[in-house]
Amino acid sequence: MTAKSAAAAARATVYGYPRQGQNRELKKAIEGYWKGRVTADALHATAAELRRSNWQQLAEAGIHEVPTGDFSYYDHVLDTTVMVGAIPDRHRATVDADATDGYFAMARGTQVVAPLEMTKWFDTNYHYLVPELGPDTVFTADPAKQVSELKEALSQGLTARPVLVGPVTYLLLAKPAPGVAADFEPLTLLDRLLPVYAELLADLRAAGAEWVQLDEAALVQDRTPAELNAATRAYRDLGALTDRPKLLVASYFDRIGDALPVLAKAPVEGLALDFTEGAAANLDALAAVGGLPGKRLVAGVVNGRNIWINDLHKSLSTLGTLLGLADRVDVAASCSLLHVPLDAAAEKDIDPQILRWLAFAKQKTTEIVTLAKGLTQGTDAITAELAANRADLASRASSPITHDPAVRARAATITAYDIRRSHPYRARAAAQRAHLQLPLLPTTTIGSFPQTGELRTARADLRAGRIDTAGYEERIRAEIGEVIAFQEKAGLDVLVHGESERNDMVQYFAEQLTGYLATQHGWVQSYGTRYVRPPILAGDISRPEAMTVRWTTYAQSLTPKPVKGMLTGPVTMLAWSFVRDDQPLADTARQVALALRDEVNDLEAAGTSVIQVDEPALRETLPLRAADRPAYLMWATEAFRLTTGGVRPDTQIHTHMCYAEFGDIVQAIDDLDADVISLEAARSHMQVARELAAHGYPREAGPGVYDIHSPRVPSAVEAAALLRAGLEAIPAERLWVNPDCGLKTRGWPETRASLENLVAAARTVRSELPAS
Repeated sequence: MTAKSAAAAARATVYGYPRQGQNRELKKAIEGYWKGRVTADALHATAAELRRSNWQQLAEAGIHEVPTGDFSYYDHVLDTTVMVGAIPDRHRATVDADATDGYFAMARGTQVVAPLEMTKWFDTNYHYLVPELGPDTVFTADPAKQVSELKEALSQGLTARPVLVGPVTYLLLAKPAPGVAADFEPLTLLDRLLPVYAELLADLRAAGAEWVQLDEAALVQDRTPAELNAATRAYRDLGALTDRPKLLVASYFDRIGDALPVLAKAPVEGLALDFTEGAAANLDALAAVGGLPGKRLVAGVVNGRNIWINDLHKSLSTLGTLLGLADRVDVAASCSLLHVPLDAAAEKDIDPQILRWLAFAKQKTTEIVTLAKGLTQGTDAITAELAANRADLASRASSPITHDPAVRARAATITAYDIRRSHPYRARAAAQRAHLQLPLLPTTTIGSFPQTGELRTARADLRAGRIDTAGYEERIRAEIGEVIAFQEKAGLDVLVHGESERNDMVQYFAEQLTGYLATQHGWVQSYGTRYVRPPILAGDISRPEAMTVRWTTYAQSLTPKPVKGMLTGPVTMLAWSFVRDDQPLADTARQVALALRDEVNDLEAAGTSVIQVDEPALRETLPLRAADRPAYLMWATEAFRLTTGGVRPDTQIHTHMCYAEFGDIVQAIDDLDADVISLEAARSHMQVARELAAHGYPREAGPGVYDIHSPRVPSAVEAAALLRAGLEAIPAERLWVNPDCGLKTRGWPETRASLENLVAAARTVRSELPAS
């Protein structure tokens, strides 16, 4: 096929779309179902209407082929676990009794049954439920969800493509089930899983699918020869099936590397690859393997993970090059649009001049359609769009918000002295023990306490002008008083003020720093019904005035016990924002670190003896390819030390991380040089404590004994058992007792009971320690 005829075949598509609805209707329906206010039928009806609305929006924008199966009540990996019948034994009875309740039980647990472990989806802030597999796992096909959603789309007269997690990625994401040997490799189950996928593909073909997309995102990571051989075998076998739709194998988030020759040679009809900046090497790699003769290429040239407008000229140039490398080239975003908000047009408080720079999911679909049109009909067909795009890009490049000479001058003066503490850890530890006078196994929380309906109402009332600032602040003072009083009564050793004034751990700071933009409707799913509004890092960063000192010192005035100052670290401020793409991340991190350093120093000057700088995103931002990691970890850990390096030795610096694979970054955790680190450990059964011990981590650590992402209340006996497991790896003089994460999303009754049990467990285990 000639380049001209290939261009004529160009179509616009996406891999997935935001699930929640314009006003987070899905979140409200699911949480209403959990509370018994919404019936199962009403929940399913809401979901069906959201799917219909999403497909209609895509079709009206000009998307030629809509995705199905990407919609989820909680998580698409959990949906895959259901689809292949890999239900953990402990959840089987609940699932058999009621599929919907069983589904949510796997996600959230019950009072008597633990949920599946949760961790980050590659290097995003989306969380997935980790499949639990073992040598006895039996897979069975359950095509109901995929088939029914395909039929829904087809009934609307749409061209639809089911999207499934690929079999190799599913197994690479899995872990050994509880009780299974830790060295069990789920990928050994591939031959058992492939017949189930074959059955699913046949069912989808029978339901009307012409194409099915199999997402193999794990293949953009470094893979062993055995893993690449597994991919070869998987797509050899699936490609050889006679009763199947056409197969489109998709990868995204990075360059595909050694997996490209495997997929290029596989007997499948198409590949979908990422061609955005981070994966630009895919273009050269595709040429190096001789392209994809006879195959369809879906080119992800619109960034599906960030919110800046596309450079249409640059993307058209890439697409033009690709025309000679495949039989047919279609246009898409680089990944599912799940990772961006729904509609920038809903943002009425952002300066219209700046709004021109932004593209959320709806705007990205327009860009995709424009590029497909330009590729098919030539640039003359999109002259107006190209001119407007050029003007918008120029507006951003020349804006004063993107360049503050004072900020850049200060960053240029950073020295090695600024990125290290004045004393080594041993000297600091002695000074802190003398100053703080804490018991062995000190108890604390991660920072936030429940954000009640009353607090959210007060915040909404302030925005709407129904109460004034003085009335709102009086409500915050009362909440802080209640939080401090509860912690003292419960017997916690290091207290927090509860963060009642904070809407979000990143947005709260972003709203007080220059260079950031806040959205009103920019919701993005983090996990389940937890949605966040990532702020937009648009320009150079500085701190006009103190951000947390007033509320922290007020809380400290209410108690003789130490109250932690609570800040969000520079890497997390980047990871949970939409970052600027016009300068290196390391430069932006240094700017944020300098602003936070000022805050740390002001907290210390105000009498705060314990300061926590949270970096839960340190692991999730780790590059997917090992070759890219050393440079990232160097600037990421330096940014943390720049934030904390200016305090006295008797000021105790804490940090916190949650829900990640910590084994990959233990050395980086060490390099942070924090005095205390708290980490998620309850669902992973103290795995991180063992990883720290194996590394020889020399400082203090609090592996969590209370899983806050589940509504269940852990008993004191359960918490004590986890604590004893922690003591097997970390000596008592360096072990803290705390929950896995902040308590913002929990209710007060379960929070009170859980923390009281946590304190009781610490007292029990303390009593078992030998007398000093």
